[in-house]
Amino acid sequence: TQSRSSAASDVYKRQIKYSDTSLIVRLYTKEVGLVSYLLKGILKSKKGKLRTAYFQPLTQLSIISSHQEKRNLQLLKEAQVIHVYESIHTSVVKQSIVLFLSEILTSAIQEEENNTLLYEYLERSLIWFDSHEQISNFHLLFLLNLTKFLGFYPDTFDSHLNGFHLEEGLFTENMNEKEIIKADELIQFKKLLGINFDSVENINFTKIQRQKLLQTLIRYFELHLGGFRTPRSLAVLETVFSK
Repeated sequence: TQSRSSAASDVYKRQIKYSDTSLIVRLYTKEVGLVSYLLKGILKSKKGKLRTAYFQPLTQLSIISSHQEKRNLQLLKEAQVIHVYESIHTSVVKQSIVLFLSEILTSAIQEEENNTLLYEYLERSLIWFDSHEQISNFHLLFLLNLTKFLGFYPDTFDSHLNGFHLEEGLFTENMNEKEIIKADELIQFKKLLGINFDSVENINFTKIQRQKLLQTLIRYFELHLGGFRTPRSLAVLETVFSK
């Protein structure tokens, strides 16, 4: 059967060469979640309805595909870019952030079932990111708010307490356990709680604070997601924000 779906993107930039002429890509779709597609002949065709340029990290697509339940690789027939980014592909900083986030999403999203709220979060966030210039804190809030849709957003009920237990996902006064953040690290972490992207750039982090906060968030993901891997692009991102 043929279906049409709005795909938030080659969330993954996970392109695998299938033959001399074809690729396999993984897309996160609104209707059916995570799907692997075979792009037949895309490496040789110049006139077809698929282009390799459509499958850059976090591109937003509308697709026509053929789905069969028992098939591991679905067939992608057509794709169109539904939101042409104005700045993401021309800014080195934004490209670095997108590459980093695409790796995060590759590790974080493993369930094949659809999640409409997660899809819409990715869609809205990327459109905001593309249209704004003050984005040095974007990836921090993106990661923290992503945990809402993955099931481990921090429990803020006792946010007045002096520690946060990363493994338990809640605030605590027990400073003797492992995986506790406190003092300045906790102060910076709490600045991200309960805010939106329009507010995040009003927060002033030093380079060191931003780096430590990112490491804290990555550790938070590691503790709550089995098989989560630290992105290889983390070093590139840290270099970009160290300048």
